[in-house]
Amino acid sequence: MPLKARPEDQALLLDLQRLDMMLQQLAHRARQLPENKVLADVDTQTSALRVRLTSEEGVWEDARRDLARLESDVAIVEARVARDRSRLETSSSQKDIQALEGELAALATRQSDLEDQELEVMDRVEQTGAVVDATRGELDALAATAATTVAAKETALAGIEAERVEAVANRATIAGRVPADLLALYERQRERYGVGASHLRAGVSSASGVALTGSDLAAVRSAAPDDVILCPDSDAILVRTDESGI
Repeated sequence: MPLKARPEDQALLLDLQRLDMMLQQLAHRARQLPENKVLADVDTQTSALRVRLTSEEGVWEDARRDLARLESDVAIVEARVARDRSRLETSSSQKDIQALEGELAALATRQSDLEDQELEVMDRVEQTGAVVDATRGELDALAATAATTVAAKETALAGIEAERVEAVANRATIAGRVPADLLALYERQRERYGVGASHLRAGVSSASGVALTGSDLAAVRSAAPDDVILCPDSDAILVRTDESGI
């Protein structure tokens, strides 16, 4: 036996469908917030910068180790110079004096070479350290962008959630006024086809956007006002009102 429902009860399905569409749109808005793309881009950039920073820090650490080694070598030479000078001041052997003076000359050359290398490496440490600092600055800027974006996203989601809660409450109120068998059919059609109710307006089904054929319109006209009929194109419940044009 065909399902029967008062026209006013069937009309409630249009409000129900409107709220269900609103809930779908709200869910879509939550998924498609522009902040989501910004955060995804920030995450991609951050990952790339961290890889780059690891490499840059490795170069910087190598330079610092080279500098530490040169500083140690210079300290050793300086210690030997100080030792030889002390021995030179107390030595009375001409042979020892000549040997010490020769060694001091060699040490002076060695110290000069080491100090030149030290200056070069100090410059390299400064340059590579500046590169590391710049990349860390970029990471800090991205972190700040992420924090601002997360805050904006949370605000947007809070607004969407407030709309969703209101829509859910309104839907529950309307659903409570719809006869159980009619509501069950609506939910079933919506689950199957995405739309549960379609407004027939001026001969056009709102769910499909297609005008009913002459034979379909004739079938609708011949149906009793309390007959529950389905849209031939969308399979949603076809709700007739004064705007239906029949």
